[in-house]
Amino acid sequence: MSKRIISSFEELQALSGQELGISDYHQFTQEQINLFADATLDHQWIHVDVERAKTESPFKDTIAHGYLTLSILPHLWTQIVDVQNLKLQVNYGIEKLKFNQPVLVNSRVRLVAKLVNVVNLRGVIRANIGVTLEIEDNRKPAYEGEIVFLYHFN
Repeated sequence: MSKRIISSFEELQALSGQELGISDYHQFTQEQINLFADATLDHQWIHVDVERAKTESPFKDTIAHGYLTLSILPHLWTQIVDVQNLKLQVNYGIEKLKFNQPVLVNSRVRLVAKLVNVVNLRGVIRANIGVTLEIEDNRKPAYEGEIVFLYHFN
């Protein structure tokens, strides 16, 4: 499926209730996990201590931070949809988010996005996007929820 181009409220509204697409896969390396730990000051051993994780973790390997898996959402989202003709886009919120499954180091994930609803708030468009982060070869997704964007079209 190719990237969707959306240039107006009307085009966005016409997609309400529909799946918007699926991103490419992204692999979480130990280097990326370590860099995220440094950036967030979250060096919990289950993320960064490879040897300890092999012996003490119930997962037998390190896992990506839940918030790391969430933080790549904008990158994956732009692979699915290109919203054009904007003055401004704002990350407004996250609703109903549930982390379902840890993401082991070197796992590959992809985003599935669905437009839940769109509301015109006196010229500012609020879009609720249903998101599921799938883990390759795993029935259970890493997380599910809704992200909320505010779009200010030209």
